[in-house]
Amino acid sequence: MLSRPKLMIPGPVDITSEVQEAMSIPSRPHYGPEWLSLYGEIQEMSKQLFGTRNELYVMAGPGTMALEAALGSALEPGAVVLVPSNGFFADRLVDLLEGLALQPWRVTAPLGEPVLPAAIAEALQAHPEVEALAVVHHETSTGVLNPLEGILDVARDHELLTIVDAVSSLGGVPLPVDEWGIDLCVSVANKALETPPGVALLSISARAAEAIKRREAKRGWYLDLKTWQWYAEEWGHWHPTPTTMPTSNINALHYSLQTLLEEGIEARYAQYRAAAHAVRAGLRALDCPMFAEDAYASPLATAFEMPEGIKPDLLRNYLRQKAGVLISVGIGALHGKILRVGHIGQARRRDYVVAFLLGMEDALSDQGLDIQRGSSLVALEGLLN
Repeated sequence: MLSRPKLMIPGPVDITSEVQEAMSIPSRPHYGPEWLSLYGEIQEMSKQLFGTRNELYVMAGPGTMALEAALGSALEPGAVVLVPSNGFFADRLVDLLEGLALQPWRVTAPLGEPVLPAAIAEALQAHPEVEALAVVHHETSTGVLNPLEGILDVARDHELLTIVDAVSSLGGVPLPVDEWGIDLCVSVANKALETPPGVALLSISARAAEAIKRREAKRGWYLDLKTWQWYAEEWGHWHPTPTTMPTSNINALHYSLQTLLEEGIEARYAQYRAAAHAVRAGLRALDCPMFAEDAYASPLATAFEMPEGIKPDLLRNYLRQKAGVLISVGIGALHGKILRVGHIGQARRRDYVVAFLLGMEDALSDQGLDIQRGSSLVALEGLLN
């Protein structure tokens, strides 16, 4: 029987034994002086990563939950929201908006390509009714990193409220929230922050906080950020969140954030870039085309196509069964057309990258391609041992 595979997916990720140990603490209360100290430290460390001095909530749940809270709490029903649309997770933003009785309006680009600021600017000139922008920073379904800074510049020119899905980008690429003028920014613990799932992070600008307080329509309870504002303001001295928190997960996040900041965020960015470079160079050596051009390719996940005549499911199954490596399939319209490999968590390490590339060599050789052993190991410099 195979041992547990190496996770080389866009998330969740393989974590270190130290993070696992930090999660294994006995149960503890989510209130009181000891908890407030830990919670406050997590908020401050998270703000360093977000590049913000704004309000920041640590929320129990997945990133989609926090996105729904952000979108539904700051906008009145019927508001028109522009969505740069170039992948599965942009489509999910549209679904969330429609479920909240908001009006999504897409500006589209082909799968594998970014939505460019010029397209946003042109569209907004013709549609002054747009009130907000909701954008996915890293579209993991295609491996594209959208040009967020430029998109936000356009949004600021039109005084739009901005909501950013940074679920798959925070901690992996620069994201200066205050400098770029992001009003609501959502991320999670289980991607580039390299912690188990269950915790989301949400930063809220002063402008967004006022929009939340002004909103008149009812918006549930837990996902209404008015509720979170009330607890932070009224009970913040002993019980800063509305409900019970996953204290073990949050303790693991505390350890992971400490480790990341001690190591240095720029050093972590460099490790992800090195892993992505090694994987892409190796795949190209095996005649596997990249799905996204290098100029907009994410350093956190790579989407790639197969050599002619090779089916992606065959490669993925071979990697799982023979090489002990798990990668991701294409999703939505790209299912059966591409594969995706992540570079976050332990996937940034040399042993993971080598296992993946040698597994690819063996899988292609097994299909009759003439592959020289080790030919994909062409760019391993800079990888974490």
